[in-house]
Amino acid sequence: MPRLRAFRGLRARDDLAQHVIALPYDVMNTEEAREMVAEEPRSFLRVTRPDAIMPPGADMHSEEAYAVARRELAAMRAEGLLVQDKLPSLYLYRQTWRGRTQVGVVGLCATEDYDTGRIKKHELTRPKKEQDRVDHIEALDAQTGLVFLAYRDRSERLRAAIAAAAECVPSWIVTTADGVEHVLQRVSDPVRVQELEEAMGELDAFYVADGHHRAAAASRVATRRKGVGSSGWFLCGLFPDSELQVLAYNRVVADLNGHSPAAFRAALERDFILEEGAAPEPPARGSFTMYLRDESGRASWTLCTPRPGVVPDHPVGRLDASVLQERVLAPLLGIENPRTDERIDFVGGIRGSAALTKPVDTGRADVAFHMFPTGIDQLFDVADADLLMPPKSTWFEPKLRAGAVVHLLE
Repeated sequence: MPRLRAFRGLRARDDLAQHVIALPYDVMNTEEAREMVAEEPRSFLRVTRPDAIMPPGADMHSEEAYAVARRELAAMRAEGLLVQDKLPSLYLYRQTWRGRTQVGVVGLCATEDYDTGRIKKHELTRPKKEQDRVDHIEALDAQTGLVFLAYRDRSERLRAAIAAAAECVPSWIVTTADGVEHVLQRVSDPVRVQELEEAMGELDAFYVADGHHRAAAASRVATRRKGVGSSGWFLCGLFPDSELQVLAYNRVVADLNGHSPAAFRAALERDFILEEGAAPEPPARGSFTMYLRDESGRASWTLCTPRPGVVPDHPVGRLDASVLQERVLAPLLGIENPRTDERIDFVGGIRGSAALTKPVDTGRADVAFHMFPTGIDQLFDVADADLLMPPKSTWFEPKLRAGAVVHLLE
């Protein structure tokens, strides 16, 4: 069974949390990070996005950048922005957004459980991005970003343990600019900690929902350090599937690979039923919508539903993202490897359909695809079968904030 362990978290000082906690490092570019740090100089982005405070053109993956990140982590501790708890603790992290609430338990999971498959993954990692996380951890002697794990919400004992732990007074409550309320509760009572650790340990598996690169990097660091100290454990937030919300992860493609709009539509009709004048968002699982200009240059949305026999009965093959990749992107648009092909961009569902129509309307792209959100049940099915999902299949919202809790490799 996978394990959870309490630790002495380094975290934003309670009365300054609203100034410190920050969006994950990989949901913004350098200029956006610069603007955020200029607006809030105490932001944890000083640590996770050192390029935001380095000279223009600085490489965020350079040794200099990692040195700056280490310097800023030390500075934020010296400035009293970050403090370390004296007692081993677990943390309840509650987020409320658009009328929905999700409550996760933040603690340490074993890299051995990740290596042996008790913590299941569903995506491949990209070597460069994984190496960046390894270098960041090694330079800081710390894990600064949570690995977002999900679990099947079937344990009454775990629900009771979380409810009992939630009776403690919150350390802080912060509402961020995107309207998300974040609440952190420190659980240091040994009895409550043991209840949570034991209840989590009875689950069959944890599943990586987001943070594959951070998990893989933690495993590599543990191997390199032979698990000395706390290097064999990595920072995780565990959330029940019943509370999670998955948004669409959409696609924008630069060109039609030599097809005219009419020819492209005709090719699509071999495998899909096309319904013109559709709403931007697909109505149900098993369909997607397409934004495409016609021969006159006018763009509109079309609902695309696979014809009978097109979708295979397979955990990965039946995913809408797989159907799009295998029947449209690869054979018609020539995008064989969406991980590396620069002709395709991925757009998180949080940005809405306008982020899909604008590139097509302005001529920066020829076609956009709006997906129906992948279900957490589909993610579990793929991971349980030891299979991999297509890249960029899930977009979880709201995002866990960096700086809420940090794991120092002690």
